[in-house]
Amino acid sequence: MGLITKSQAPLVGVDISSTAVKLLQLSRSGDRYRVEHYAVEPLPPNAVVEKGIVEVEAVGEAIRRAMSRSGSKAKHAAAAVAGSAVIIKLIPMPADLDDEEMESQVELEAVNYIPYPIEEVNLDFEVMGPMPGNAEMVQVMLAASRSESVEMRASALELGGLGARVMDVEAFAIENAFALLANTLSVPRDGIVALVDIGATMTTLSILRNGRSLYTREQVFGGKQLTDEVMRRYGLSYEEAGLAKRQGGLPESYEVEVLEPFKEALVQQISRLLQFFYAGSEFNRVDQVVLAGGCASIAGISEMVEEQLGVQTAVANPLAQMTLGPRVQAHALAQDAPAMMIACGLALRSFD
Repeated sequence: MGLITKSQAPLVGVDISSTAVKLLQLSRSGDRYRVEHYAVEPLPPNAVVEKGIVEVEAVGEAIRRAMSRSGSKAKHAAAAVAGSAVIIKLIPMPADLDDEEMESQVELEAVNYIPYPIEEVNLDFEVMGPMPGNAEMVQVMLAASRSESVEMRASALELGGLGARVMDVEAFAIENAFALLANTLSVPRDGIVALVDIGATMTTLSILRNGRSLYTREQVFGGKQLTDEVMRRYGLSYEEAGLAKRQGGLPESYEVEVLEPFKEALVQQISRLLQFFYAGSEFNRVDQVVLAGGCASIAGISEMVEEQLGVQTAVANPLAQMTLGPRVQAHALAQDAPAMMIACGLALRSFD
């Protein structure tokens, strides 16, 4: 099974993150999309650790529950492997090769780029276009992932009652979803956008220009630190703390003593990620910051980032322009939307 494949039947996008399974199914008429089914189902602690599945059964169960809650009848899914499990390289190839020759040539070349035995790897490639300044060569994007990462995700989907039709790469899924946001942003056409996805345990910076990813970096930091602090300070269980964070009901001291310091720490992490990017590139500023992931929904976080970093900041909602099917609750979806970037990018694979 390749990492990048075409599909026709309705696909449900399934994003397996470290604390939840996020599921989204879209339909399309003309150029308008509609959210038909969606669900976010929490995972038990440590079923997924830093994007790697540890307990396949627990993840499969969560997928099954999410499917039944969402009401989706889809049989096939698109899922994604994480950036840290994927190697992506642009390699030059002769332009006159046919598909079969290209495939065997890419496999031969891949050995030079991949630090694992080739039989332990799933490979795919896509011809990106002519090499700048050399008409006889094309640029081919090679994507490779440890077979183990792909197989664990495929098994979890299967346990959840879904066949893995597409196995994508999270960074590409984010690019896909970002295309829906791009026209809502006030950046110049070739502006530099910093998309910061703040998950439960990982914060990922993706730098995009003209809709393509130029740079990605992950850092271990996320909403779980806030949950842990709530558990510690108020003597709550993991589940109770997660609920209290979302639904309120914590003592008044929470805002000042717990939430504010976490927001400050979050802004520092974003600032640090951007410094790494500036240090290793020819850029020294970005035109816009877009916040995604579960923590992007924290009240006041985008204003705080904008104020402290001096860059226009928005919260991602890839579903903002979509109509909603009868099964979808608008309020719940609006709350979850910033965390649905990857699920949305995967759901869009139905229409490739």
